[in-house]
Amino acid sequence: MAAMKEYSILNADQPKGQAFSVQMISSHPTGGSFIRPNKANFGVDFLTAVKNRYGLNDEQDVECEKENALVIGKKTVELVGFDSIIEQQSQLNKLVDISVSECAVSHAGQKEEISRTCPNIRSINLSKNLLPSWEKVTDIACQVQNLQSLDLSENKMKFPSASITCTLSKLRVLALNRTGVTWAEVLLCAPGWPALEELYLASNDITVLERPINVLQTLKLLDLSNNQLIDGSQLQLIAYLPRLEQLILSNTGISSIHFPDVGFGCKTKMFPLLQRLAVDDNKISQWSFINELDKLQCLQSLHCQNNPLMVTEKNPETVRQLILAKIGQLKVLNKSEIFPDERKGAELDYRKMFGNDWIMAGGNQNPDKNRPNEEFLAAHPRYQLLCLKYGAPEEGELKRQQPFILKNQLLTLTIKCPDKPDQKPIEKKLPDSMTIQKVKGLLYRLLKIPGSELKLSYESSKMEGKEIELENDLKPLQFYSIENGDSVLVRW
Repeated sequence: MAAMKEYSILNADQPKGQAFSVQMISSHPTGGSFIRPNKANFGVDFLTAVKNRYGLNDEQDVECEKENALVIGKKTVELVGFDSIIEQQSQLNKLVDISVSECAVSHAGQKEEISRTCPNIRSINLSKNLLPSWEKVTDIACQVQNLQSLDLSENKMKFPSASITCTLSKLRVLALNRTGVTWAEVLLCAPGWPALEELYLASNDITVLERPINVLQTLKLLDLSNNQLIDGSQLQLIAYLPRLEQLILSNTGISSIHFPDVGFGCKTKMFPLLQRLAVDDNKISQWSFINELDKLQCLQSLHCQNNPLMVTEKNPETVRQLILAKIGQLKVLNKSEIFPDERKGAELDYRKMFGNDWIMAGGNQNPDKNRPNEEFLAAHPRYQLLCLKYGAPEEGELKRQQPFILKNQLLTLTIKCPDKPDQKPIEKKLPDSMTIQKVKGLLYRLLKIPGSELKLSYESSKMEGKEIELENDLKPLQFYSIENGDSVLVRW
């Protein structure tokens, strides 16, 4: 597009001699672009693009062909199996899943021609084309009676300012990433999507939300990633979508979230079916955000990487443990499954870590005297529940361990799996203050063991053949007098 230049129109008060201001292409309210007619691409109709893509025209569109070939050096190699795909889909009326991405589609073509020619289409990828408006989209989509999936990403379109009449009654999946759509425009179009289950709206500069009224009620997945929302309170406006199971809020700039209908320890009526939440790449820095998520009734999976909160502790594993202890029903954290032993260890460590704070706040082993203040309960909403689950922390647990001599802190141990002869022994250096529970958590990840109960024992290098069971998860390695050169035996 090097031949294109933008010339700003002369204003009445512009000084003489400055009639034209030449610059590179940009959007300007009083500007326009000049281009040679033979350089312009005004697009093709939908069926022409389909025929080009699937080899039904004599001349193939070079841009459509490029993704079906691989260039190595100066040689073009056809991808294996492409000929058979063309042969199989050679008849338009048999096509079910169609992709005409980057094929310069700009309009539908002759009226009703698509419905007559391609009656069996279920899925269409129209991303990165030249569709100028939502009206042009509906001219195509409303001819496809059984359309279930439609990708319109990266088409800079004009959306209607009033409700539309075209209804895509079977549409389940719609992608409008990078289309410039606003949330208000989504709600205007939404009556035409009565069965929609997945809506992708990434990278649209959506900043303000409105409550959907009688629309989007079937939605199960909503992707708002890469939209800079004004604040987390905006989420309350979409909190009553009755079937929403997955919400993607990555890189939306949020730092807080609040469910004001209930206090700590209770479950909110907001997002009643939400199971999976992604809040990666945001500004979350306070533990109050995580505390609020425990109010969600069904939350099972959380992605929260690349937030300031994730580096508040020196050890990333400590942050993971704190999140596990604060959100009781969580089963997956940052794509890593949470096994029962790991949860138990995290909750026990949490109970011990904040035991002294609990006592100072008014906590007591005697239930009649156990009255921690509101400030502590706000910071640690699940602490009382963990005390009921595992018992209140005892005084001996809360005593700080004396620092060890540096040379005695690490033990060199050999990890063996006697019931798995194919598993090679692994040598690891572990702190002698490490609890058995934490050793189990390490072994789950190290050996990639499925979620089953681990049984640990050890053999002393000084007493070969004699196994000593490591039965108390709360005791450190030093409690069992484990020494350098000993072997830890793992069974499951």
